[in-house]
Amino acid sequence: MFDTVVIVGVGLIGGSLALGLKKHQLAQRVIGISRTPDTLIQAQQRGVIDVGATRLEAETAAAADLIFLATPLGAFPAVFRQLAHLPLKQSCIITDGGSAKQFVIDAVQQAFGTVPPNLVPAHPIAGKELSGVAAAEADLYVDHRVIITPTEMTDKQMCARVADMWRALGACVETMSPQFHDEVFAATSHLPHLLAYLLVDLLNEHPELGDVFQYTAGGFRDFTRIASSDPTMWRDIALYNHAAIAKWLKNYRAELDKVIQAVEAQDEQQLFHLFAGAKAARDQHIVRKQKT
Repeated sequence: MFDTVVIVGVGLIGGSLALGLKKHQLAQRVIGISRTPDTLIQAQQRGVIDVGATRLEAETAAAADLIFLATPLGAFPAVFRQLAHLPLKQSCIITDGGSAKQFVIDAVQQAFGTVPPNLVPAHPIAGKELSGVAAAEADLYVDHRVIITPTEMTDKQMCARVADMWRALGACVETMSPQFHDEVFAATSHLPHLLAYLLVDLLNEHPELGDVFQYTAGGFRDFTRIASSDPTMWRDIALYNHAAIAKWLKNYRAELDKVIQAVEAQDEQQLFHLFAGAKAARDQHIVRKQKT
């Protein structure tokens, strides 16, 4: 499918894409870019990349058929500014794995002065609580969604090639607008991660509980598993999808206020209605779909 793929940010997301491309023979050569030499050494030792470099040079950019950005979001603007001054082929596709799509598109526009047709914004909805190239795996994207959020300028054929690439890795590809993406994932992904971080931080800051974590059971571990995710990545997501995330945090705060009132009032009817309604919704939309 591609001769040369350049992956900027060889961690869990970028490394797993590289391994998947290699497993399915979709790339002749994978070049990894990382500011950390140890990461490049580890990536080469694991067979994730063929060649590694600490910066994206003109020669590498000129050879690329596809460039995939998998750094934390905060690094995207600098990478785009660099790409804007490198000799890319007209056929070279620029795509990414960022979680805040409008921010990605705005960063491209600021760097290039326009949104180029070879930009195919995307977001693979897959990951683990572990991060780094050591956690990368070739089948990470199997049966997971990849959201593509093309702009009005995005070349349709390039968009189709990116979609075909993800499908070849076993992913389920969907398309939506950048704005709708940011709203949906603020509610369903970003909010739960922030709540998990907050709960762990809350209990960690109360010495009157002692070593409270020794008493945690399966429910706590399941709920807070995602609080072991990469803090740099989640800091950037909170910063660059801030409007939608703040909206859903406020909505959650309103729900908390309701349940606090119900608990304090010992309102068994309201509490049962809340729990039963939530259970029914989860059973319908998540549990039953997992069984089919």
